[in-house]
Amino acid sequence: MGNKITIEPVSRVEGHGKVTVYLNDQGQVDKTYLHITQVRGFEKFCEGRLFNEMGIITPRICGICPVSHHLAAAKAGDAILGVELTPTAVMLRRLLHYSQMLQSHALHFFYLAAPDLLFGMESDPAARNIIGLIGADPELAKKGVFLRSFGQKIIEYLGEKRVHPNAAIPGGMNKALSQAERETIASQIDKAIADSELAVDMVKEYIKENKELADSFANFDSSYMGLVDANNNVEYYDGNLRMKDKNGAVLEEKFAPKNYLNYIEEKVEDWSYLKFPFYKKLGYPGGMYRVGPLGRFNAAEGHSTPLANAEFQEARKMGKNGVLSGSLYYHLARMIEMLNAAEQIKALIQDDRICGKDIWVNGTVTNEEGVGVIEAPRGTLIHHYKVDKTGQIKQVNLIVSTGHNNLAMNKAVFNVASEYIKNGKVTEGILNRIEVGIRCYDPCFSCSTHALGHMPLELTILEADGSVKEVLRQ
Repeated sequence: MGNKITIEPVSRVEGHGKVTVYLNDQGQVDKTYLHITQVRGFEKFCEGRLFNEMGIITPRICGICPVSHHLAAAKAGDAILGVELTPTAVMLRRLLHYSQMLQSHALHFFYLAAPDLLFGMESDPAARNIIGLIGADPELAKKGVFLRSFGQKIIEYLGEKRVHPNAAIPGGMNKALSQAERETIASQIDKAIADSELAVDMVKEYIKENKELADSFANFDSSYMGLVDANNNVEYYDGNLRMKDKNGAVLEEKFAPKNYLNYIEEKVEDWSYLKFPFYKKLGYPGGMYRVGPLGRFNAAEGHSTPLANAEFQEARKMGKNGVLSGSLYYHLARMIEMLNAAEQIKALIQDDRICGKDIWVNGTVTNEEGVGVIEAPRGTLIHHYKVDKTGQIKQVNLIVSTGHNNLAMNKAVFNVASEYIKNGKVTEGILNRIEVGIRCYDPCFSCSTHALGHMPLELTILEADGSVKEVLRQ
């Protein structure tokens, strides 16, 4: 008889998930599943609300990704109003977005991923965490704390608080940046750039010392997608979506984000509450694609800032046709993006328009449909609202970064489990390697599920003594 192995919960990620591994009679991996076990109802309970409330409601999807949802909702609202933002409003939104990118990437690397790289995937789990990192290298830990705090402070300047900000509204922003806030940011940005460069160097050194592992770990064929600017550089706030295949050939040169339904479809499986998006032209599951730092890296041709672009071009030389497919390369792409975000912040702060007061344009409901797309730290984020003439929402569709990566994360789990589980032998270190394969994608399971009614729900009611009184199913 085969055996069943369960990892529950998956650790050092945002939200709740579990992994099930089934072994055959020979103790080899037969099949694996990454289950997203939580269900949220945002797509349904936002119906009936006004579209201009979505920038406050949708950030509550997650305390880690609130800025991303905040901005995507605001951009969808802009589309419904049919307005063009002022230059200062766009700059302030970008500043907010780059700060989120900086602090989120710092959080993931220093707090969640670095212990596996620095101590080893099979090291003592009691020390393989942020506390162990602080004890082993307090100066490195301080840099991680500074980068996260620096990004969060800018978010607080613009949005009144570090989590769930109140900053972007349909038509622009509701608060200007003061000269004193600008000067404070300017006084610290060079340190943020230097610490980001150090983080890039850390990952490069790890890859240099573990090149064979980096090339093979959770390495599989997929397509890649991300926003790019007019020069095909990585873009986070605006631009068009670009897709490449496993060999670096362009599948879709550029398509307008509002037309995403022409290219992306979602499938439901009965063992997860997270849907499975795929590239329609290649079908399911062959249309698997990856988003996030590595997805953007492989879909683009460079970065628009000098330091990050130099690292980008150097990194491309590590892969065939410039494509890096091993999942551990997510960490390198992520740190290069953190450097890019810091450089972008510096460029914005040096522009006098950043403290302008012309930050909002008025408008009325012009279009009964609006799509807002940005690149969240974890990947492409889509907010799609349909409204009536009064602006009341009739339908919401959300495709978050973790959803785009669902097929890829499941593939990573299968690849790693198959590589390391032999003859039924399983160790804690092997189980952690499976989790490392997931953590490469920095998933946010809290963001990932929104629809109600697509999956069976089960409620178990227990007596006081713990016995089952009743099981209700929907």
